[in-house]
Formats: sequence, structure tokens, C-alpha cells
Amino acid sequence: MRSLTCIVCPIGCALSVEEGPEAALSISGNRCPRGVVYAQEEIRVPKRVVTATCGIASPALDSGPRRVPVKTQQACPRERINDLLADIYKTRVRLPVKTGEAVITDWKGSGINVVAVRSLG
Repeated sequence: MRSLTCIVCPIGCALSVEEGPEAALSISGNRCPRGVVYAQEEIRVPKRVVTATCGIASPALDSGPRRVPVKTQQACPRERINDLLADIYKTRVRLPVKTGEAVITDWKGSGINVVAVRSLG
């Protein structure tokens, strides 16, 4: 049996997941149907929204920011996060950049976009 805390809503249900015959999952502890969906995804194909920072292509000489905070718009499969982070850290953003502006579009054909979460420049 595996224990999870559902993160879909603020309730944070304590879920219990048991794998039965033929990989069937038995999920309990959820207060709504979203908990079942969350547990199934977390067990089968865990994904995470990734946050990081990108360098600025030509940083100003003053004491302004040298990096741009970014995040993925879609959750990334957990096993690909390190590869995604390597590409994010290699990326250099040209200023000005606005909140929500794509920094990386359709990363490696996955449909994952990385966007700025702060306007700079």
C-alpha cells in the first residue's frame, strides 16, 4: 500500500493506494473524484510543474536582475525534469520580457511551454 496526499485542492486528502491484480488500483480516502484521478496519475505517470530561472542575454551593468524566473505551463513527466532544467538553464532571454511570454515553446515536441513569470526590462 502507498500513501499519498492529494494536491488538487486545498483539502489535501490522505489517499491510500493499493495495486491489485492486473495492475488495477484501489484508491481510498478521497473526498471528491479528482483525488482518484490525481492518485492514478501520480502512480502511473507522475508529472510536475517546473519552476526555475533563465539567464538574461545581455545583463545590464547596474545592479538589476541577472535572471528571469520561469515556469512550465504544463506539467512535465518526472523522468524528463532534469533534461528540461538543463535546457532552461542554457536559455538566455532577451529583454524586455513580459509575464506569460514564452521563453521555450513546445519543448522537444512535448507540448510543454516555459514562460516568464515576471516582467523585466
